[in-house]
Parts: sequence; structure tokens; C-alpha cells
Amino acid sequence: MAAPTRTLSPKGYRNTSRTDAWQLSPRLQFVGFGAAIVYSTWAAFQGSHYLKEPYLSPFYSPTVIVDLDFWPFTGGPLAFLSPLIHPISPALIILIFPLGFRLTCYYYRKMYYRAYFGEPRACAVGEWGSEESYSGETRFPFVLVNLHRWFLYAATAILAVLIYDLVVAFNFEGGTGIGLGTVVLGVNVVFLALFTFSCNSFRHLVGGNVDCFSCAKFGLARYKTWKAVSVINRHHMLYAWVSLATVCLADFYVRLVAGGIPAIAFEDPHVLVEWYYIVIGFAAIAGASALGVLKMGRFNIPGTAG
Repeated sequence: MAAPTRTLSPKGYRNTSRTDAWQLSPRLQFVGFGAAIVYSTWAAFQGSHYLKEPYLSPFYSPTVIVDLDFWPFTGGPLAFLSPLIHPISPALIILIFPLGFRLTCYYYRKMYYRAYFGEPRACAVGEWGSEESYSGETRFPFVLVNLHRWFLYAATAILAVLIYDLVVAFNFEGGTGIGLGTVVLGVNVVFLALFTFSCNSFRHLVGGNVDCFSCAKFGLARYKTWKAVSVINRHHMLYAWVSLATVCLADFYVRLVAGGIPAIAFEDPHVLVEWYYIVIGFAAIAGASALGVLKMGRFNIPGTAG
């Protein structure tokens, strides 16, 4: 007796034989990523309320001040841009690099191709354009995604600055302490680090172009690093979304305590503690994180690479 077969769906946008709720994921991604872009654009153009000692918004770090105080921006045909360029909001300069890193990320490319371009909306679902028109990422602007590794270097440098900002966030007027803002900035740094270092480009950087680890220079160290990165790489999609939320939350919190949200008056709660308690706490968190990575690798927890 012949096995039962199912008729394939005719070609065409959104045509499919799938009966599950495949529409839900791209819709949620459309709304979630769109909301983050809208908020970050609004925050970047504010150019103020990004600093409240000892906290600095990650959107504005490092704070680079550029003022186009010359012709044609002053007393010239482009003088109408004066409110935007005297000075230029530091976030408009800095966010180019983390945004470029995300937009060229393998996972984010999959996400916006599906959620925004419908190419395709999901697996086994008809796409918007014709199959014959697909040319890969070889035309402008999509050819720019090949800059992903270079954006990785820039994102890593900015992450180092954010780690420094986190250290500064322990220094209050009365001495060393921990505030709610310290926790918010700390959580953001952790998830940005997980997103950055779970990237396939970083995984290739530490373990790629090697046919024999034992024959390569620093082979054992590279092999162990590659294995650790491979473990967190399985959850790259999760880190991509959580880090996007935490970086927006961190900016919002600093803006809130700096008085940038007029409708809400909020004072950052904090306590003063001895510095060695903070060191012990960091050591405990680092140890717990290392054990978590080892367990994830041992039990092969499923996830999605990006």
C-alpha cells in the first residue's frame, strides 16, 4: 500500500501547507524589533539626560562630542540643521557601530528578512519575490552585511568601555556602593557580552582556519575557547533579544534618574558597601557563570545559533 502523500501548496506569497501558528513569530519580531528601533532613535536624538553620576547611558558611551560650528552649518545654506549639529548627539555617532553589528548579525538577518521583507515569512511558506530574483547578499545595500566581522571589533571595543562604565557605577559620592542603576547596567553588560561572544564571527575568529588544533600555535587554548563559545552560541538568538531589551532598559533607567522623563520623578536607591564585598560578589557570579557554561556543554541544552 502506498504511503499517504500531501499535495504541495502552489507558489505565491504566504502560500503554505503548514497548519501551525507560523505567523506568530515574525509578527512578534516585527513589533519587538520595531519598538526597540523607535525608542533608540528617539533617545539618540535627545542629546541630553544621558548622565546621572555615577551612571552613563550605554547609548552615549563613549561620549564623543562633535560640533559642526562652521560654514555651511553656521550662517550658510545648512544652518537649518543647527539644532541637530550644535553639537551632534553623541549617540548618533556611537550607535552606528552596535547597530551595524546587529544588522549584519546572522540571526538578525534571518529575523528581518522574514519579519520585514517576507523573504520568506517562515520555512515552507511562499515568499514575496520570485525565486529567480534572488541574488544573495551581493547587491547594495545587502552586500554591506559582509562587514559583520569589522563591526564585531567595534562592538567589542564599545563593550570594553561599558565594562569601565560599570566599574564607575560603583563609585558614589559617599564611597563605594551598589545602586539599582548599578544592577541595571551590570545586567546589560552581561547580556551584551553573551550576545557579542556567542557570535559566529567570534567563534570563527578563535577556532576558524584551523585543521588541527594540536598542530596550531596556542592550539589547546584556542580549542577550549572555541568549545566554550560553541556552547553559548547555541543560545545566540536568546541573547540577541535579551541584550536588545537590556540596553534599551539601561538607557531608560539612566534617563529616568536624570530627569529625562518629566512625568516620573525617581531617585536611584543605593547602599554603600566595602569594596571587597563587591569583589567577592563578582567572583561568585563569575564562578556560577562558568559552572553554567560547563553544564550547558555537558547536557547539550538545545538552542538556536545565530
